[in-house]
Amino acid sequence: MSLTLHFHPLASFCWKPLIALYENRTPFTPVIVNLGDAGSRGAFLKISPTGKMPALRDDARDRSLLESTIVVEYLAAHYPGPVELVPADIDQALAVRQADRFYDFYVQEPMQKIVGDRLRPQDKTDPFGVEQARDQLRNSYAIVEQEMQSKVWAMGDAFTMADCAASPALFYANKVEPFGDKYPAVKGYHDRLLQRPAFSRVIEEAQPYFKLFPYNNG
Repeated sequence: MSLTLHFHPLASFCWKPLIALYENRTPFTPVIVNLGDAGSRGAFLKISPTGKMPALRDDARDRSLLESTIVVEYLAAHYPGPVELVPADIDQALAVRQADRFYDFYVQEPMQKIVGDRLRPQDKTDPFGVEQARDQLRNSYAIVEQEMQSKVWAMGDAFTMADCAASPALFYANKVEPFGDKYPAVKGYHDRLLQRPAFSRVIEEAQPYFKLFPYNNG
């Protein structure tokens, strides 16, 4: 099999390419990386010297791809399927990429700030930074609330890379800063994402690891 994805089932940024692969039923070999294991870590660092996941290895084309968005872009270009994750039309593609960046920078990033702070030693926490991150999430929810008033998916009727990005971002953000009743369109979009077979499969595969997530009970 040409493609190998190196990832961890709990890592939110790894979910984006996993959803893309499952959406188009693209054959690949999954390799779960355990950075705490010397052998696993050493093998992974040969592919991703920064130690960041995910990483896609394509033996057929002798390429290694890093960063979740780049991996999905690569799959869309070289292993396309029935779901056009990145539209051929340049203006539509730019809109997808802009939405992808929004979910990564303004939902994923503040969510990870909050999660990371809970993992810090008690005397190293950053309450001010966490509150800033929560403000950013609430602001992002308000933006998505307006955007999703009349849409099924991030770009409208078609499922794209933007939805691959939104899925993990909203899933984990809702754990640390719940939507509540204030953002019904956000909740409706999140619920539709949860019902998407590719995403539900990713969540199912992550279930054994959720005990490691510090907000798993709240």
